[in-house]
Amino acid sequence: MTGGLLSPPSVWRLKPFVYRLEGLRCDSCGHFHPLNRFVCRKCGSKKLVRDRLPERGRLVHFTVVTQAQHGFEHATPFIAGLVQMDDGTYLVGQMTDCDPENLTPGTVVEAVVRRLRADGDSRLIAYGIKFRPVI
Repeated sequence: MTGGLLSPPSVWRLKPFVYRLEGLRCDSCGHFHPLNRFVCRKCGSKKLVRDRLPERGRLVHFTVVTQAQHGFEHATPFIAGLVQMDDGTYLVGQMTDCDPENLTPGTVVEAVVRRLRADGDSRLIAYGIKFRPVI
């Protein structure tokens, strides 16, 4: 990672998770891993199977970010939230299509693919998962 942005190899390595919330789940303990690995980091089992997180969850907590890290300054202010997915996995992500005044802990949210940023001089657009309230 340079300057707070992911390098192209990092982006490609994360694609299944970033676009589909896909990764590996331990068959022994149920822990979800967004990156490919050979051993579960929670229990040490080698029984990992390809799995996909549910697309819905509940907002646990959120905050409005007014000073963002390098590369995301153009997006401020934005809402960052802690979401507990329907399978119990926790994710942190940006909220979209809503105002902070309309959010409360417990709000049902769904994962959607949205523009994250336009990268550097090339203006290459990076997309990823954000969360929005279910209507």
